[in-house]
Amino acid sequence: MYIWKNPRWFDAEKRQEQIDDHVMHTRKARFGNIELDEDRKKEEVLRHFNRVAPKYDFMNTLLSFGTQYVWKRAAVRKLGLKNGEAVLDVCGGTGDLSILAKKRVGDAGRVVVYDINRAMMQAGRKTSTHAAIRRQLAYVQGDAEFITFPDHTFNAAMVGFGIRNLTHLRRGFSEMYRVLKPGGRILCLEFSRPVNPLFRWLYDFYSFNVMPLLGELLAGSAQSYACLPETIRMFPLPDELSLILNDIGFIDVSHTSMTNGIAVAHVGTKPGRI
Repeated sequence: MYIWKNPRWFDAEKRQEQIDDHVMHTRKARFGNIELDEDRKKEEVLRHFNRVAPKYDFMNTLLSFGTQYVWKRAAVRKLGLKNGEAVLDVCGGTGDLSILAKKRVGDAGRVVVYDINRAMMQAGRKTSTHAAIRRQLAYVQGDAEFITFPDHTFNAAMVGFGIRNLTHLRRGFSEMYRVLKPGGRILCLEFSRPVNPLFRWLYDFYSFNVMPLLGELLAGSAQSYACLPETIRMFPLPDELSLILNDIGFIDVSHTSMTNGIAVAHVGTKPGRI
């Protein structure tokens, strides 16, 4: 049986070390259990997703037993999208959230998949499922920490399972805030710590024994599929993330836990009216 070294969940003090102030002060950042110079994390993340891009959707569906689609549908519903609205999918990858959003905003609406990794977007564009909808999406390659759109462009901005890979978490959220119109909404769907201790133990065992083994057998990289759960254990817990969103300026921030807290959907609103 493949056995990986299971890292502990970070405590509150260590989780704070993943936030912008500490990263910029120390000039160090982490990607999983690897500590890097601050300016090298982006390069490491790019390499990682270049490796996993060809089988990204297949592996995510397999490893989550298909539950990822339940989480994504539930999360996008919380945005309350309307016909004709403009939506930005930050770290949009292969476009799963974008497809769900496009169904809701209709032909009159606009959905942009925005990702720094071209290989991920290309993998999504070549996928045969929902091919007609994928052709209606716009694909823009760019850095989530420096979004290449003007202020007040979108009615909604969303990020699914990608924000924790940024070097500067607050900067990414601040950029999403900037490009939203007054009254615009944000959605952040991200992994978190399971609530029940027994369930958490089972989740840890699965994450660091089964996932790397399947990653090696099916995608040729055990390290890639151990790195992902490592990043989850360093990420702010739901209440902590809500405080970050409030501090940036979002109001009416709330979060909903799914599957015993494995996934959490945060929503909030930019103050003002169009």
